[in-house]
Amino acid sequence: MLMGEHAVLRGHPAIVCAINKRMKVELTPREDKTLLLHSALGEHETTLDELAPHESFRFVLGAIRACKEGLTRGFELDIRSEMSHQMGLGSSAAVTVATLAALAGAQGTTPAPGCLLDCGTKIIRKVQGGVGSGADVAASAYGGCLRYFAEAQDVVRLPVSPQLTVLYSGSKTPTPEVIARVEENRQKQPEVHGELDALIGDTVRRAFEAAARGDWETMGGLMNINQGLMDSLGVNNAKLAELVYALREDPNIQGSKISGSGLGDCVVGLGKAMRRDWGVPSLAVKVDPAGAMVEAVP
Repeated sequence: MLMGEHAVLRGHPAIVCAINKRMKVELTPREDKTLLLHSALGEHETTLDELAPHESFRFVLGAIRACKEGLTRGFELDIRSEMSHQMGLGSSAAVTVATLAALAGAQGTTPAPGCLLDCGTKIIRKVQGGVGSGADVAASAYGGCLRYFAEAQDVVRLPVSPQLTVLYSGSKTPTPEVIARVEENRQKQPEVHGELDALIGDTVRRAFEAAARGDWETMGGLMNINQGLMDSLGVNNAKLAELVYALREDPNIQGSKISGSGLGDCVVGLGKAMRRDWGVPSLAVKVDPAGAMVEAVP
């Protein structure tokens, strides 16, 4: 997520990017109804009829349930991620979309990005108790750098992708918990929060227009403003703030802010930083123009 977090849940746009760290789900059919799931998070065995729950595979199982009507045989899923799930960065959305694509591929079809977005968002919301904009689902399905409206699931691709520097803060707060905290604050000051949402939406619109014409300096300044608005929502903390300002000291960084719901996870800088040692994990990323792909395994 580049800009628009939280306000995207209230009708405003967000800017979200797909990065070149892929989630790969390999499906091997079986002759019985057994399901075998493997990932770095663990192992799970169940059946197509039972679909027993497992916390580490809740999004994968949600995708299987959504497609269960068309499934007649069991299968084995080997799930591999090119980044740690601890870093957030839409990994739940990525594994949901990848699983949906693998299930479609096993039935001889290549799903349209819009279908992956619609189905994937419904699964994410169901698993997370009704919350989730679907922005990270859109990035996983379509690829590239996108402006996204949640209610209409409206997707517009940015013609030129930005350069990014991503730092992991070392901690993570689950997105539903952060959303609940913001909502609690909203109930105390509803008019103020309504104005904050509108301001966030305005900065996103202006930033997307600036990025479309290659004006990264203006976009970076708007990202800095957006960071201040996220601070006002109560989703900043000392470590995130430290990293945000450390990025801004780099001469190659045009702007920086929290990436995602906040209270942990990552910060993102607009530009490729000169500095290499940040004292925290840094992720070498590029915007990936390709979304979900289905490939036949020889």
